[in-house]
Amino acid sequence: MKGCFPVDKFQNIQTPFYYYDTQILQDTLSAVLHEAGKHENFVVHYAIKANANPRVLSIISQAGLGADCVSGGEIEASIMAGFPSEKIVYAGVGKGDWEINLALDADIFCFNVESNAELEVINELALAKGKVAKVCFRINPDIDAHTHANITTGLAENKFGIAMDDMEHAIKEAVAMEGINFIGLHFHIGSQILDMTSFRELCKRINTLQDQLENKGINVKEINVGGGLGIDYDDPNGHPIPDFKSFFDTYAEGLKLRPGQRLHFELGRAIVAQMGSLISRTLYVKQGTAKKFAILDAGMTDLIRPALYQAYHKVENISSDAAAQTYDVVGPICESSDVFAKDYSINEIHRGDLIALRSAGAYGEIMASQYNCRPLPKGYTTEDLGACECHQI
Repeated sequence: MKGCFPVDKFQNIQTPFYYYDTQILQDTLSAVLHEAGKHENFVVHYAIKANANPRVLSIISQAGLGADCVSGGEIEASIMAGFPSEKIVYAGVGKGDWEINLALDADIFCFNVESNAELEVINELALAKGKVAKVCFRINPDIDAHTHANITTGLAENKFGIAMDDMEHAIKEAVAMEGINFIGLHFHIGSQILDMTSFRELCKRINTLQDQLENKGINVKEINVGGGLGIDYDDPNGHPIPDFKSFFDTYAEGLKLRPGQRLHFELGRAIVAQMGSLISRTLYVKQGTAKKFAILDAGMTDLIRPALYQAYHKVENISSDAAAQTYDVVGPICESSDVFAKDYSINEIHRGDLIALRSAGAYGEIMASQYNCRPLPKGYTTEDLGACECHQI
C-alpha cells in the first residue's frame, strides 16, 4: 500500500520539495495529548530540531505543547510561532553568551545545564541582568539505548550531560549561586527507540538518583526525561502514529514521582516524521554494468539521514503502479554516499516519475544544505496546495 498524495498538484511544483500532511500531524498531536493527559503532571514539549517549518511550528504551538530548543535560533523560531516563553526549555552543550542572554530576556521556563562551566556563565549573565535563571541539570545516566552510535546520547562516552558522580557537587554549587534557581533533573538517552526496555531502565536510574538526593536533603521539583520514541520507517502507512500509550505508560508505571512533581517530555521525531515526505522527480534511469540506477533530482543535501546514519526511508513511485523492478535509488550530488536505497524493489520507474521518500518530516528540511550550490527545497503543507484529488496507488 502506498501513501496518499495529491499527485496532480505536484506536477506544477518545482522538485524536490517537502510535503507535509497536516491531517496526520493533527492526528498525531491529538494522540499525544490524549495519552499524556491520562497522567497527572505530564508536560510535553516539542523538540524544534526535528522540524522548524513555520507552518508546522504554528500548528504544534496551537495544540498547546511547549518547546524544546537547542539554540538561540530555535528559541526565536519558537517565540515567533507562538510558543509561550514559560513553556520553553533550552538545552545544548555549547550555549553561546548571546543565546543565554536571549533566553534570559525571553524569561524561558528553564535552562537544561550540561556542565559546571556553563552554570557559572549563566549565573554571571543572569546577575548582570538582575535576573534569576531556573535550571535543570542534564545528567548522563550511562544507559545504552541500543540505537545507531551517532544518535546515542546517554552513555558515559558521549559529550552530553553531567556524570552521575558529579551531580551532587553541581547541585550544591547551583544552590549557592545568587543568579541560579535549581529546579530539577534532565535526561535524554537517545533517539529512534522502539523497545520500552531502555526507558524502563532510565526510570530505575532516576528513582535511585532521587532517593540519593533526598537522603542528602535535596528535593527536586521537575523531572525531564527527554524524548527518544521512535517511528515505523518500514510501514509509515500502517503505523502513521507512534505508540504513545506504551511510552507514557512506561514512565507512569516506572517512575516514582513525588507529590506535585512534574514530568517533562521532549518529543520531536515521533510528532513530525510521518507527516512529511520528500517529493522528487526522476531525472534518468541508467543501466549500469551490474545495476540499474534511478537518478533523482533530490539528494543527500535534501535528506541526509541515509548518507549520515545509513538510515532507511521507504521509497515510493507515486506516478506508477507498474510491476516492480530493482534499482539503486540515488541522487545527483557529487558524492558516492548520495544513495537513498540499494537493490530496492519499486514500481518500474521512468524519466519524469515522481518519487516520494517517506517519513521525512523529521530531520529532512531542517538538516538540508546547499552543498554543490544547490537551492534549498521549499516545504508545502496540505493547506498550501488547496483542495485536490488524492491519488493512492
